[in-house]
Order: sequence, then C-alpha cells, then structure tokens
Amino acid sequence: MISALSLLSACGKGEKNSKENAAPEVLTMTETYVDTMTLRVSPFQKQVVCNGHLSAREKSDLRFSTDGVTLQLHVKEGQHVGKGQVIATLDKEQRKREVDKAEHDLYRANVDLTDKLIGLGYDADMKDVPLDVMKRAEVTSGYYSAKYQLEEAKRALAECDLRAPFAGRIANLDAKTHQKSDKVCTLIDDSSFDVEFKVLEAELGSVQKGREVTVSPFVNEEKKFSGIVTGINPQVDEKGLVKVTAHIDGRDPILIDGMNVRITVDENVGNMFVVPKDAVVERDGYHVIFRYRDGRAVWTYVDVVHSNINSFAITGCQRKETRIEEGDIVITSGNLNLADGTEVRLR
Repeated sequence: MISALSLLSACGKGEKNSKENAAPEVLTMTETYVDTMTLRVSPFQKQVVCNGHLSAREKSDLRFSTDGVTLQLHVKEGQHVGKGQVIATLDKEQRKREVDKAEHDLYRANVDLTDKLIGLGYDADMKDVPLDVMKRAEVTSGYYSAKYQLEEAKRALAECDLRAPFAGRIANLDAKTHQKSDKVCTLIDDSSFDVEFKVLEAELGSVQKGREVTVSPFVNEEKKFSGIVTGINPQVDEKGLVKVTAHIDGRDPILIDGMNVRITVDENVGNMFVVPKDAVVERDGYHVIFRYRDGRAVWTYVDVVHSNINSFAITGCQRKETRIEEGDIVITSGNLNLADGTEVRLR
C-alpha cells in the first residue's frame, strides 16, 4: 500500500516538473504574400460604360381598318411571320353580300349607260364615243358611282384579312375569336435594333456618331454584339445626361424588344502606365499604389487619369508631387491590408 502511494506521488511530481521545464510557446506573425507586376507603358482603351435598352427599329400595333367580329386567328405569340402573311380574319359574310349588291348595281348602270349612248346616236360597242361624252354619260347614268361602290366593297372584303405589313414576330396578341377587338397584336421586326442609352455631358467626347460600341444583354453578359452610334440628341437633360442611339444587327434569338443591356464605348487614349484596378486603393482621399522594394511595400500616391472595366491608367500624383517610372514593381493583390513599410513576400 505504501509502495503504491509512493509511486503515485513520484508520477505527480514528474508530470509537474515536465510542465515547468517545457519550452514557452512561440507566437509567429502571419507572413503577407503578394502578387506583383512590372510597370510598363502600353496602349490604353478608355471606356464609357452605361446601361440602356433595346428598341426594335420597326414596330407596329396592328388593327383591322374595318369593324367586325374576329372569326379566326392564324398566329400565336412569338411566332415569326413573313410580309403579307394573314394574321387574323373577320367574319366576311356581310362584306360578300355588299360585293354581290355592288356588282348587280354596276351591271344595271352599265345597261343604262349603253342605252344613253345609243340614244345619242352611237353604236353599242361604244368605240367611237368621244372621251368627254363618255365621262358625262357615265356620271348621268350612275355607272361611275356604281363602279366606285364595287371597288369600295371589294376593298372592304379584302380588309377582312389582316396582313403583316413587314416581316417580324408577333407580340401582345390581344384579339380573341368571336369578339370585336380594338387592337389585334403588335408586330416587331427583330432583325435589327436601336440601342438607347444616356451618357454624362463630360463623356460626350468619347461618344461620337459613327463610333463602335459593344452591347451585352444582362441575361447573358458573355454575349457581345457590335454596334455603331447613329444619333446623339442635341440637348442635355436636367440630370446632365445626353441621349445616344446606336444600331446593332439583331439576328440572335436572345435579343428582344425592350431588353436591358450594358453598353461599352472604347476610345484609344494612347500609351500610358496601366495597372489592374485591384492595384489601386483609396487612402485619405487620394489614390495609392504600393511599390515593392527590398521586401517591403512602399506607399505611393498616384492620379487615376482614365479607367475601363478592368484597369486604370495612372500617373504620379500632382498634388503630392510623386512620380512613377517604367520598371517599377507594383503590388497587385492584398493592398487593402498593407501600410507603408509592411514586410511582404512575393507569391
């Protein structure tokens, strides 16, 4: 029993001495790894980026020009139709009866015209009737009026078929069979689109008539369509914006009338120092980059001259009288956690 207690006591002392003699825990600082690039002069594409929407260059609300009940619809929403294709048809029975009556009236008027000319001493074949005599006879016999009435009746019958005035796609199909309709549908020519967007007054120098633009629909920004600026509204609105119109070829099923799109206008502004946007941070109201020198980050003020989606064109800061030079090593990642003199390691 005594031996066992002695053994336990010895084990307890050994464990205590082991903890006291253990090396103190060492706290290590996390090293900062960064990516860098070598500053070079290169061509820079300044970009104006804004939002706009598509508008079909040709679009029309289609209506029957005569009253009646819609008998049949020949199309569905979204369907493509060719020029002259029948879209809808009115009930034609009344119009057919009017044509029959007009034909009967014309026949009777023609008989009266012949009798009148024979009474004036001309042959029934009417070959030798002077033009002025024929015109008077047509009017007084009722032939002229009857002929006009037949033409109108035939026109009204033809208008019972609503035809597409141009090739396009059916939208907003409002008409229903066996009902009167004010508007049948909207026909949209989706073979080409105008793009309407607004730019700041200060950006007008970059957006000129004839300049190329790139258009991307919000639903799929990987899709890119080329366009040309076709018009600039000569007025600045109350928000300091100017409306611009460009034209793009719309032969792609993803493009539809009214779609929201992003417009990018590129302008080559010459050779400049170009860095990724991640290389520039804001500190104390100034733009700052960090240059890599002897294992440390060197705080450097710069001015951002131009920008595009991915990059900045920079120079030394005029107010801080700083300079940057070709060959400088610029840190392009982790800048938000850096301060002047921070030790860094290249990734």
